[in-house]
Amino acid sequence: MNNRATKADKPRDERLKRKKKIYIMNYKWKLEPPTPEKQEAANRLANELSISPVLGMLLIDRGITTASGAKKFFRPSLTELHDPFLFADMDKAVERLNKALGRKERIMVYGDYDVDGCTAVALVYKFLQQYYSNIDYYIPDRYEEGYGVSFKGVDYAFETGVKLIIVLDCGIKAVEEIAYAREKGIDFIICDHHVPDDVLPPAVAILNAKRFDSEYPYPHLSGCGVGFKFMQAFAQSNGIEFCHLIPLLDLCAVSIASDIVPIMGENRILAYHGLKQLNANPSTGLKAIIHVCGLTDRELNISDIIFKIGPRINASGRIQNGKEAVALLIEKDYHAACKMAEQINHYNDMRKDLDKAMTEQANSIVEKLDRQGEQRAIVIYNEEWHKGVIGIVASRLTEIYYRPSVVLTRTEDLATGSARSVSGFDVYKAIESCRDLLENFGGHTYAAGLSMKVENVPEFRRRFEDYVEKHILPEQTSAILNIDAQIDFKDITHKFHHDLKKFNPFGPDNPKPLFCTLHVYDYGTSKVVGREQEHIKLELVDNKSNNVMNGIAFGQSSQARYIKTKRSFDICYTIEENTHKRGEVQLQIEDIRPSGME
Repeated sequence: MNNRATKADKPRDERLKRKKKIYIMNYKWKLEPPTPEKQEAANRLANELSISPVLGMLLIDRGITTASGAKKFFRPSLTELHDPFLFADMDKAVERLNKALGRKERIMVYGDYDVDGCTAVALVYKFLQQYYSNIDYYIPDRYEEGYGVSFKGVDYAFETGVKLIIVLDCGIKAVEEIAYAREKGIDFIICDHHVPDDVLPPAVAILNAKRFDSEYPYPHLSGCGVGFKFMQAFAQSNGIEFCHLIPLLDLCAVSIASDIVPIMGENRILAYHGLKQLNANPSTGLKAIIHVCGLTDRELNISDIIFKIGPRINASGRIQNGKEAVALLIEKDYHAACKMAEQINHYNDMRKDLDKAMTEQANSIVEKLDRQGEQRAIVIYNEEWHKGVIGIVASRLTEIYYRPSVVLTRTEDLATGSARSVSGFDVYKAIESCRDLLENFGGHTYAAGLSMKVENVPEFRRRFEDYVEKHILPEQTSAILNIDAQIDFKDITHKFHHDLKKFNPFGPDNPKPLFCTLHVYDYGTSKVVGREQEHIKLELVDNKSNNVMNGIAFGQSSQARYIKTKRSFDICYTIEENTHKRGEVQLQIEDIRPSGME
C-alpha cells in the first residue's frame, strides 16, 4: 500500500513557504510497475465499475478487490460502524455513567489541550448536556500542569464535588494521578488512543483499542473517535436514536484530520460523514471558525481542516488555554462564537510569528551541527523556546531535513519536548528505548511528547540518535514521491476527475493519488507569481494530445528558467479542482525535473 502519512494531503506551498531560503527538497521519484496479475485484477475491477484502469489500480493498492468493496469505499455508510460494545470495558463505562446520572453526581469531562482533545471534550460535553445538567469540563494548562491528567485537575474536581471524570485523548499512563483521585472518591473512565504501558491506571473503565487484550476491530480511532463510540454506546443503552449523534460528526472529522490518523476503515466512515456535516450544517462554533478562516461558501476538505481550522483550535492551547477552544466549540450563539473565533484567530497569528522565529533559530542550530550531513536524527534543546510551539518546530525540521526530530525546551526543572517522524519510522519506539532517562513520555508512531531532567539531554541525544541510526531503513532517509501512475494529459477527462473525487476524504492509508506525466512543454504562457515571486503558474502541453493543462507549482520558481527554454520536462502532481473556476481541473505540481533525469 502506498502510504505517505507524513505528507498526506499536505500542499507543497504550505510545506515550502517556510522552507524558502532555507532548504530545497530533492525528491526521489518512485514508480513501481504492477505485476501482470495485479494489472489484470485492476482492469477487471475497473471494467465492473466503469472507471479508468488507473483508478482500478488505486483501489487494488488500497486492498479493495471487489466491486461491492469499492462501492462501500466510495459511499461509506454509518450502518457499517462497529458495535461500540466490542470495546473492552464499554459495558462498565456505560454502567458507571448511567449510575452517575441516576445518582445526580457531578461529572467532569477532561481532555488534552490539542485539537483532538478539545474536540473530544466538546463532543462528549455537548451530547451529555442535552440530557444532564450537573456537568463540567476541564482542559489542563499546558504550562502549569503539562500533558494529561494532573494532580491540580484532580484537586479541582474534588473541590467542586465531582464524582466521575471522563478523560479523553489522554489518561492511559496516569497511574499515580488516577490512584490519587480514587483516594478522594473520584472514579475515572478513560477514553484514549495512545499506546498503553504494561501497568494500566486504576480506572473504572479503560476504552482503548490499543490495549493488549483489545478485540475491537479497528485500533486507529482518534481520541475524539473513542469519545464518539462511548456516546454511541451510551445512546444505545438509553434508547436514544443514532440520528441524535450525527450533528457531532463534524467534530470527529476535525479530530481525524488534525491528529493525522489513518483515513480508512471506521475513520473513513466518520470522516466522510463528518465532512458532510461540516459542509451542510456545522456547529455554531465551527461555523464561526470557518468564517474567520475565509472558507465560507466553499466546499471544505481534509486539507482545509489540517491547515486552517485545526491550527486555530490548537493555537488556543499553545498560546493561552485550550479551555477557550472548547468554550467556542460548544457555544450556541453565533454572535458570541464569532467574537471567540476572532480571539483564537489572534492566538494563531501569534503562534505563526513564534513558529517562524523558532524554526529559523532551530534551523541555524542544525546547520551548525558537526555531523549534520551524516546524522539520521535531530535532537536540539533551547531553554528559551516557547513550549506551545515546539511540536510545530519539530514538524518543520522533519519536513526540511527528512529525519526524525526531537525539539526540547525547559519547563521549570525539566526539559520537555515533542518528537515527529518520517514516513514509516516509529518515533514512539525510539523514545521508549530511552525510557530510563525520561520522567514521562507518550504518543504514537509519528508524534510523541516527552520530558526528562535537563542533565539527561546529552545522553538522550546520543542514545536516540544511535537507535535511529540502527533501525531506520534506507528508504526512510530520503523524501520519496511514491507515484501511483504515469498518465498522459488525454487521460485526465471530466469523468476521470469525477471518479477520482470519490476517493475522498484523503489522508494516511488513503493518500491523495500522485501522478506523473513525461515530456511536457510550456505552452508559452507560464509565469512566475506570488508575493515574493516564489511560485509558477503553468500552462502545459504534452506530445500525446492537444490538451492544455493548467497547473500551479508552489515554491518552485527556481525551475522557471529551464521551463522557458522550450525543452521538455517531467512533472509529478496531484489533480485538484480549481477553487476559482469550479469544475475546472488544475494540476498541483509537486516536483519538476528535466526529461530523461532519473
